[in-house]
Formats: sequence, structure tokens, C-alpha cells
Amino acid sequence: MILKQLSVKNFRNYDDANLFFSSGINIFFGNNAQGKTNLLESIYFLSFTKSHRSFIDNTLIKNNAKSLRIVGILKNKDIFDTKLEITLEKDKKNIYVDDNIYKKVSDYIAKMNIIIFYPEDLDIIKGSPNIRRRYINSEISQYDVNYLNILNNFRKIHKMRNDYLKKISMNINYDKQYLSVINDYFINNAIKIYRMRDNFILELNKIVDTIFYDLTGMNGFRIDYKNSINISNFEDLSDDFLYDVLNEKLINSFDSEVRIGSSIIGPHKDDIEFYLGDLNLKFYGSQGQQRIAILSIKLAEVEILEKYTNDTPILLLDDVFSELDDEKKNRLLKYINQDIQAIITTTDLKNIDDDIKKNSKLFEIEDGKIIKIMEVDANE
Repeated sequence: MILKQLSVKNFRNYDDANLFFSSGINIFFGNNAQGKTNLLESIYFLSFTKSHRSFIDNTLIKNNAKSLRIVGILKNKDIFDTKLEITLEKDKKNIYVDDNIYKKVSDYIAKMNIIIFYPEDLDIIKGSPNIRRRYINSEISQYDVNYLNILNNFRKIHKMRNDYLKKISMNINYDKQYLSVINDYFINNAIKIYRMRDNFILELNKIVDTIFYDLTGMNGFRIDYKNSINISNFEDLSDDFLYDVLNEKLINSFDSEVRIGSSIIGPHKDDIEFYLGDLNLKFYGSQGQQRIAILSIKLAEVEILEKYTNDTPILLLDDVFSELDDEKKNRLLKYINQDIQAIITTTDLKNIDDDIKKNSKLFEIEDGKIIKIMEVDANE
């Protein structure tokens, strides 16, 4: 999968920019706060229809502008190029594929698969469980087109259940049959989400320790899936068994849930933990170890997406080289020199290995403008 062209209008600090990318490595360079990360954000927005840096879409529109527009021309395993487009005006967002409007985000997601690494990714380890659940949801949705629909169904029934628990807390009399129907939908959607999340973590753990070892020389890195029904492996368990387990949990927690008016069992309580041997990296890992752990996970996702989509994702690396020593930079080379399009940002080209630069297309960024483009001949 290759992003051939990107056009942005009134996005962040860009009035109008049009970029043509190399199918290999592309590097945005320039001083801080010039707009390098904003371009990566625009690609993320084009892929996921939302920003990874802001929860409020309107903040993405350039000051004094009324709307923004992002267009990408994508080459994938299909014969013809695909045109992706997103427009945003105040609270109205439209998404298009080949000029056809898409009403449902779930039908659009996965048209362009990306893997992004940026400094704030450390929050995946250091932050709240909600951040980690959002991360899992985003990544699974890129290769499983049904995941978002199932997740949305669960969220609706979860809200219905919470609303009913609040009503029960105010009135002793309630319809047990109605609650049973809600619980049935709740459990069946929860089981599907548990299975998909468990499979994603299993796939990561098949790969991620090897990558972590390649980058650091240390082994024993793993990710543990934590859920409120205390099951560590869903693969060998039947749906009937999982239904009974979850149903029993709901029965046993009913009084507590009524008291607080909220569901305390279910995928909305999921979490993941990161270990190096017996060391929980959230509490005992150095920032360097946490950074390499997240980078290892993102590189492992490349292989997972290739496996499930039969195409390579686009790799976005925001200032990844600045805090790596020369040895780790060289070890990282083998993962971005493969047959994958990579778009990298840096404040200083000296941070980028010469072996990377000689095969890269370079874009110098200044104050929301592309002021210089350099394509270095690899044969020179």
C-alpha cells in the first residue's frame, strides 16, 4: 500500500500543500513547530477520520478558515488507484472514496492502513486503561472490517444496560425478563470483542519479543491481556462456556452494579499490561525501555496487517530517531528498509542514518510550507 499523493487545505498551519511521495522512504525535516507532525496527523485523519492528537475536530481547521479538506491518492493491491477525501466544516464531516460519499465510518475504515509511532505513544504504557482500549480498537479495526460494527453494537447495549441499572437503583420493582434480554445481547457482543482482542494480543506476542530483542538485545518482552472475567486464553474455550462465565459474573455483580448504576463487568473494563520478564514496564521500566516497547509493538503490527490484509501498511514515524543511539538506529534500519512506504519526521537530518537518507525523498518544512524537495539518487 502506497500513498502516492497528499493534498491538504486549511489543516492546522497549512493553507494549501500538495505532496507527491516516494514509494519507499520519505523524510520531513525542519525546526520544531513548523508543521512536520501536522502532515503526519493529516494522513492519520485521512485513514481514521479522526485525529490522534485532538478529540475536537474543529481545532484542526486553520485559524480564520471555515473548512478543511484532505485528499489522498492511494495505490494498493487493486489495479486502479483509490482517491480518499475528507472535508470538515464546523461540525459537519464528509468522507468520500473515489468521489462517492460514505455515510458510515465503519465502511470507510481500513481503506488506508497505517501504523504510526509518535512521542505521545508512551501514554499507551503510562496512561489510563481507556487509552489502551482506544489503541486496541484502532488497530483491530484496520484489518477486521466487522470489529467496529460489533464494538458499536456493544456500546449501544452497554448504554441501555447502564440506563436500566440506574432506573433499578431508584425503584426496587423491575422487569427481570427485560434485563435478561439486555444481558443476552450484552454477553454475546462482549464475547466477540473478547475473542478479537485476545487474538490481536496473541498475534502481537508471536512477533514482538523478537523485534524487542533485535532492537535492544534483551528478550522476555510480552503483553498481557487483562479482562474483568479473568480469562487469559479464549482460543480453546467455547462460546457456551464463555456465555456461562460472563452471565455468572453479571449475576454475582448485580447488587454492586445497581448500587452504582453502572456495569462493572465487560470489555469496557479491559486493559493490557507490558512486561519485560517479570518487570511491569508501566511502573518499573525506564522511559527508554517504554519507548522501545511501543516501537516494537508498532513494528509487529506491520506484520499482522500484512498477514490479514495481504498488503503492507504505511509506516509513519514521528521523530523516532532523536532518542535512539547509533546501535539502535542501525538495528531499526532492517524494519524500514523493507518493501514498505515510510514517512519520517526529524528536526535534524544528522539524526537520520546516511543509509536511509541516500534512498529517501526529503521534504524541508518551514511554517506550514514545503520549501524544498530533494530526491537523492541511490546510485550516486
